[in-house]
Amino acid sequence: MTGSKDHENCMCLSGEAYGQCCGRFHNGARAATAEQLMRSRYAAFVLLDADYLLRTWHSRTAPEELELDPGMEWRRLDILSTSRGGPLDSEGTVEFKAHFRHDGERGVLHETSRFVRENRRWLYVDGDVRG
Repeated sequence: MTGSKDHENCMCLSGEAYGQCCGRFHNGARAATAEQLMRSRYAAFVLLDADYLLRTWHSRTAPEELELDPGMEWRRLDILSTSRGGPLDSEGTVEFKAHFRHDGERGVLHETSRFVRENRRWLYVDGDVRG
């Protein structure tokens, strides 16, 4: 996905332009950390990019297909904590809150996501959603 969005602020709220942040991962670059992958997955939810989400989901836990709800408006991502998940690690976790709006109602998804790195590539495994 290239074009006008490349110069806009990234929807993951990193402060970088989309093209220099999550856009590069959506276009094939590999995330160096679990947090980068998590942010790029959030941006993929915003953009309704189910293909990217499936490509970055570990094969042992990934669904066969993923249908995203266009009525879901993802508004803000807050990274609360990370554990491991660096360039030399083989696993890591990222705790986050993703704020959304759906059918006029506001909500927050609070999750601790687990990631593994295989063949120098970070993959989402699963997550624990908190109430």
